[in-house]
Amino acid sequence: MPKELGYKHGNMEPSIQHHNQPENYKCQVRIMDDPDAMEAVGKVWVHDLRYINASVEEVVEGKNDFGELGYGGPAPPDKRHTYIFKAYVLDVELDLKEGYSKQELEDAMKGHIIAEAKLTGTYAP
Repeated sequence: MPKELGYKHGNMEPSIQHHNQPENYKCQVRIMDDPDAMEAVGKVWVHDLRYINASVEEVVEGKNDFGELGYGGPAPPDKRHTYIFKAYVLDVELDLKEGYSKQELEDAMKGHIIAEAKLTGTYAP
C-alpha cells in the first residue's frame, strides 16, 4: 500500500505522506478545508476530500466546494487564511461513490477512526 494518497491535479498540491500508522488499517482519508472562509463566504470551505482503501489502492475523490473532484488549492477571497489538512486511518473500508460530500464522508467514518493527524498552513492572496 503506498504511503501517499495519490494526486492527479495541478495547483501545486502538497505531497503528504502517512507514517507510523496502525498495521491493521483498512482505509486512509484526507480532508482539507478552510475554516477562515466562514467570515468571507458563510461556511467552512472544503478544498479536498479523498480516501483510499487498502485492498484496492485507488483514490476515490469527493466533491470540493469549487464543484470539482479532488484538490482545489488555497484561494482566499479577502485576507490570510488558515488551511487544515486532516488525515484519518480507519478500521473499515469505505464504499462511497466518487463525488461524495464532506458530510457523507464524516458520517461513514464515525466510530471507525483508529488514528488521526492534523497539519495547518496559511496562505495570503
